[in-house]
Amino acid sequence: MVPFALFAGDRGEPVVFLHGIGGQPELFRPQLAEFGRTHRCIAWEMPGYGRTTLPAETSFASLAAALGRLMDRAAAPRAHLVGHSMGGMVALEFAAAHPERVRSLAISGSSAAFGGSSGAWQAEFIAKRTRPLDEGRGMAGIAPDVVDGLLGDAPDPGARPAAIAAMSAIPEASYRAALSCLVTFDRRDALPGLAMPVLLLAGSRDTVASPELMKKMQSKIPGAQYAEIEGAGHLANIEKPQAFNDALGGFLGALEQKAA
Repeated sequence: MVPFALFAGDRGEPVVFLHGIGGQPELFRPQLAEFGRTHRCIAWEMPGYGRTTLPAETSFASLAAALGRLMDRAAAPRAHLVGHSMGGMVALEFAAAHPERVRSLAISGSSAAFGGSSGAWQAEFIAKRTRPLDEGRGMAGIAPDVVDGLLGDAPDPGARPAAIAAMSAIPEASYRAALSCLVTFDRRDALPGLAMPVLLLAGSRDTVASPELMKKMQSKIPGAQYAEIEGAGHLANIEKPQAFNDALGGFLGALEQKAA
């Protein structure tokens, strides 16, 4: 199955944007508008997230395979990957498995592993997030509280309603499958071997993937760069879109200038 995607731009190197567990490709509209002027931009919709059916298996290996199929469909044998939260994990999984297809890797508000090794933390994480669904609140019912817990200081006025709308539109079964997949992630072993240019982006107010966590990840990746979006929480690309675009644009621009 090939995921659904939004496209922008028809020139320059491909840039693929991968959303988080509560997201949709529409949340990358500020980036599609900006980078679509200079790049071929692709914002994927994670398989099962609305316009595609839920696959039989949701695993990081299957998601990385789906990303490869999307890139093939878009005639993008090699691309810059920009992943947010769970999308950053998919991007890291793909970069570890197919480094020859990754021109650069930008990871926002994410980590190289999820939780501890015992499994108890992960089980509690899933239970806490599915309990309101078990009580019948539905995705639209839980979205406002979840989103409010992710935002930082003075986000762009459109950020909260956009994030709530995106999360509300996720099929409940797909969200549950993504949660179960999320807690399995551990690609810490891949970090020292990443040879492509890497940028780690953190919101200064992010309590999900803190700046300290992302700086620690940076220390494990040779030559990785780090940028912090002041005042942003976990949804930096829509909370502070200009600051996010400036950081990502500076990273991509330097790479392309060096290649010229």
